[in-house]
Amino acid sequence: MNCGVRSAPEAVASAVPLRMRYARACGFAASLARVGTVSTVVALAAQAVAASGDVAECRIAGFAHPVQCGSVRQPLDPARAGGAAIDVHYVVVPALARSKLPDPVFFIAGGPGQSAIDVAPLVMPLFDRLQNRRDIVFVDQRGTGRSAPLACGDARREPFSDASDPERQLARIRQCLAGLEASAATGGAEGLRHFTTTVAMQDLDAVRRAIGAERIDLVGGSYGTRAALEYERQFPDRVRRMVLDGIAPPDMVLVASLSTDSQAALDALFDACIGDPACARRHPAVREHWHAVLAGLPRDVVAPDALTGEPVRVHLTRQAVLGAVRGPLYVPALAAALPAAIDAAAAGHYEGLIGLGSMLAARRNMQIALGMHFSVVCAEDVPRLPLAVDRPGADFGDDFARFYARACESWPRGDVPAAFYGIRPSPAPVLLLSGGADPVTPPRHGARVAAALGSRARHVVVAEAGHGVMSIGCMSDVVYRFIDAPDDATALAVDAGCAAHVPRPLVFDPASRAEAAP
Repeated sequence: MNCGVRSAPEAVASAVPLRMRYARACGFAASLARVGTVSTVVALAAQAVAASGDVAECRIAGFAHPVQCGSVRQPLDPARAGGAAIDVHYVVVPALARSKLPDPVFFIAGGPGQSAIDVAPLVMPLFDRLQNRRDIVFVDQRGTGRSAPLACGDARREPFSDASDPERQLARIRQCLAGLEASAATGGAEGLRHFTTTVAMQDLDAVRRAIGAERIDLVGGSYGTRAALEYERQFPDRVRRMVLDGIAPPDMVLVASLSTDSQAALDALFDACIGDPACARRHPAVREHWHAVLAGLPRDVVAPDALTGEPVRVHLTRQAVLGAVRGPLYVPALAAALPAAIDAAAAGHYEGLIGLGSMLAARRNMQIALGMHFSVVCAEDVPRLPLAVDRPGADFGDDFARFYARACESWPRGDVPAAFYGIRPSPAPVLLLSGGADPVTPPRHGARVAAALGSRARHVVVAEAGHGVMSIGCMSDVVYRFIDAPDDATALAVDAGCAAHVPRPLVFDPASRAEAAP
């Protein structure tokens, strides 16, 4: 659900991006260029959006052209309409066509804790074709980005050893909580109880009303799939189509299932290596080396800092190494380097593992709002730990669950309605996407949700993909055709056969200095 973790405690500070690629310019945009520049059309579209609601033209980092920014004033506590209020901010990337379609696409970010507006420049290439005739809307969920953020500082430059030390991270969380409880802007300790997914989806519907949309198309990634399901539960008549990428259902008890699913992904990586002649030839004992690495911990090593390149002393614990392996598993192209990194670590060279474990935490727009993250997880997941049925992974154990249980001991806990955890048959067509190699939201979760959603749900598995598949190969086109289909039957029959042809990345082995020399 959190998109990328270097170690169990680092779930609070890291976010793995969906791997985005820039799509080719579509034919519609090319035809517009013949009669005028695309920027002119975007500006005209932006003016049209401004005329339809209380928004204003603005500039957002990462966008070449102006977009539309707006906000809605929402009660901090929905039960107290006249009490404290917060501003929930949103961005509309306007449709290029003057005769746009009435159903905008709302993107719900992951985490929990990511800012949808911050990740908008990264995900917009996936929506290029949809933007021809639909507005694309990004709402900063309450507690993130610009919407009463529950942020606790920038951890991107935090040393690897600190970021992977549970005690240091727990101290950081307690310090964060103390600061938020003292903040009047978000209602102090009592206010932290009102940042749950259920309340946030009421905000999202307020944005829908503000822009004048009768129905919307929802696209959720990772935690965003949980939020999308909750939106449909509360507002079933307002959803036209829904795409869920990396399904994190409300009842999954993430902090327990992550161990099970990470173990399955790691074991599958080892099995795939042994089954591939090239990988098996280069790394014939990778599983045994992995167990030897774990058995040799804790230990102090010297390795280059991932950000500065300067040599630093790192205290490697079991949790740190497990986290360094878990993060790359989200992205198969990175996981392809794990056999070489594990073999090197078994020989006493930990630079590869530490580097891979640090790759996913340095991008500003992938950071999560720590306070919002815990306001959600401590209310929705941790109380259900006693109900978890997933057996901890043999290597990953229950460290992750125990860390979150400790972190949530004193965190103010919001109320979650019992209906939140149920999934009813969907009145709208739903496209569910799962990566077969996903270590956090693998296909088993998507299959269960698809069955609960009923006959109007379609589950597509990309066997060799990791966490987030919309950007891989042909899948963005599948999403486009699903949303753009003129009727529900055509949408549910969309051809997704190309998913079977997405290959597993080839095993990666770094060239040695001797091999690289001319």
